[in-house]
Amino acid sequence: MASGLLAAAAVMGVAPSATAVDDTLNLYSPEACKSPHSSGFKFHIFYNSGQGGAYRNIGYSVYNFDSVPDGVDGVTTPLRFCEIGASAPWPGSGQRIKNNAASGENEHYKYWAHVYYYSGYKGAKDSMAPYQHIDQFRNVYNENASFQWKSGA
Repeated sequence: MASGLLAAAAVMGVAPSATAVDDTLNLYSPEACKSPHSSGFKFHIFYNSGQGGAYRNIGYSVYNFDSVPDGVDGVTTPLRFCEIGASAPWPGSGQRIKNNAASGENEHYKYWAHVYYYSGYKGAKDSMAPYQHIDQFRNVYNENASFQWKSGA
């Protein structure tokens, strides 16, 4: 069922929303760790500047990178960078995203991507228009706690 919802959202280009299914997809969907440009998830967050090191593809807004509901009532887990490079792990592989991200890329055709300093979509932010990337976050470099899709800046 979850993969069906993911496919429908990707095909329809709907604005990602914040529901329990969305949180679970951000955590467990295979789209989260596919190569960024082949993933149905259109926001890519990177451990290093210049879209380098480990990454995570995010499909839906994340209220708190360190406490994502995982589909079990009352249970949360931190969102982590994908583990890439089994024999020679990429920098940041498996580390928590919260306060560890340096750059990002928005491949959505319609929605702006916002990375915030604080959880709950608060504080300073770096914003990326559709098809824009930031080589090094200016306002939230290694101080990032939430992510949100919006229809504008």
